[in-house]
Amino acid sequence: MAKQKIKTKKTLLRRVKITKTGKIMKKSVGMGHLKEKKSSPNKTRNTGVSEQKNKGHKKMFKKMLNKHGKEI
Repeated sequence: MAKQKIKTKKTLLRRVKITKTGKIMKKSVGMGHLKEKKSSPNKTRNTGVSEQKNKGHKKMFKKMLNKHGKEI
């Protein structure tokens, strides 16, 4: 029986951007809606994208992204 290819997790591919240097950039969670109750500084801090620095997450992302995560 032939070995099956690992499929890329398309949802992760849409949520994460891999830079040319191999950094993983992701958007902050919890900022889609219901922002009325959040304070102004909190909203400002959480609106941008940040680098994913956790080594365990990087390893997991690389496995999930398959061929798209080669440069991580």
